[in-house]
Amino acid sequence: MPDRTIDLLEIECGTVAAPAGCGKTHLIAETLKRHSGPKPILVLTHTNAGVAALRERLNKADVSSRAYRLSTIDGWAMRLIGMFPKRSASDPTILKLGNPQTDYPTIRNAAWKLLQAGHIQELLKASYARLIVDEYQDCSIPQHAIIYCAAPALPTCLLGDPMQAIFGWQGNTLADWNEHVCKHFPLVGELDVPWRWRNAGKEDFGQWLLDARRKLQNGQPINLLTAPEEITWVDLDGTEDRVRQLKAAQTKAPTQNGGVLIIGNSRSPPSQQLYASQIPGAVTVEAVDLRDLVQFARTLDFRAEDALQSVINFAASVMTGVGATDLLRRVDILERGAERRAASDVERAAMAFNIERSPRATVNLLVEIGQEGGVRAHRPAVLRACIKALQGCNGAEGNTFHDTAVRSREQNRLLGRPLPKRAVGSTLLLKGLEADVSVILDANDLDARNLYVAMTRGSHRLIICSHGSTLRR
Repeated sequence: MPDRTIDLLEIECGTVAAPAGCGKTHLIAETLKRHSGPKPILVLTHTNAGVAALRERLNKADVSSRAYRLSTIDGWAMRLIGMFPKRSASDPTILKLGNPQTDYPTIRNAAWKLLQAGHIQELLKASYARLIVDEYQDCSIPQHAIIYCAAPALPTCLLGDPMQAIFGWQGNTLADWNEHVCKHFPLVGELDVPWRWRNAGKEDFGQWLLDARRKLQNGQPINLLTAPEEITWVDLDGTEDRVRQLKAAQTKAPTQNGGVLIIGNSRSPPSQQLYASQIPGAVTVEAVDLRDLVQFARTLDFRAEDALQSVINFAASVMTGVGATDLLRRVDILERGAERRAASDVERAAMAFNIERSPRATVNLLVEIGQEGGVRAHRPAVLRACIKALQGCNGAEGNTFHDTAVRSREQNRLLGRPLPKRAVGSTLLLKGLEADVSVILDANDLDARNLYVAMTRGSHRLIICSHGSTLRR
């Protein structure tokens, strides 16, 4: 439970700083449970996955659905301009998101201008009791403009942590925590009890992480040699570094059903995938855009001479132990009638694909490969989405493999991410998730904010692989 001195229902215009694991979601849930007014509280966050995760937490806390309306900021913006297309001076076709890279910025700009004009202030007052925005450190400048222009109509409280602001990139500049966020919505308090670790019986570990957060904010060094027993330092001294990292990644969870998050290089998804393929039982956490699947669907030509090679290479990118080169060689020999040894189930499926050249034959081949001894899917989310897309396509206009892959991707965006017991990903993919153990494969790859996010994913243990026992940022 969070600090009871902070009451979100009393905040008219302000920001609550919320370090990782300090009870922010519980505070939101308790606030909504205490709300008894006739109008719901509008709760906004950033991603569809975040909405799904927050809704699940609110349901578990028995929060009445009448107490709140939950949406992404972008989803709410789309609803506003959809209701007032003329006043927002927007083309309704942008709501179809035919070109997300240009449509989303246009939607955000139209929404904040509609709010700024003051035309719908009374409607907002009549519709909602107040506004709560979660994960505010992830707000872009246009999204901040939406909230800033809505705030005159509603008591508004923002919750976030500047040390977890890792979603900024070119074209998505984040609102500055001091210049934009706290200037417009003054800081009214900070959650300071490490509930995630206290509840796990690891209070000292949690307090150490809060102290590490302060040091990272102030550019001070962190000495891993004086850390609590829950933190293990693995020295990457240039000798057998890979072996040490793989051993660290195999750290067991403290309980049979516990989870381990393994944090790799954010700039290199292939390196994350390679680690997952080499760590027993590990799978990747995939980006919601499922880029590799969409690219495969875009380029696969069932009639092309190299179609079988493309399918088998894709299989090898999502499953370990495929042996793509040997499989292609065997199929070639079998098709020439130069092999006495009988074909395996996988080889028969591959030859059937070469004859049929269809989505159904592709599914059969992928399934047979997955059932082969020694084969394991280390990217199951991509494989499942691929099979689903293949099963749904028939080659007709508007229903090609690429079309169904894109639809599968969009459906994937709306779903929460089930957390594997041993997951490999980046801070961008694992932020907001938690497990018993967090393993950082190379702390030297991470800046201060990404390092803090990585360090706070595990409630029981933290393993840090780094070049040297002192972390400086």
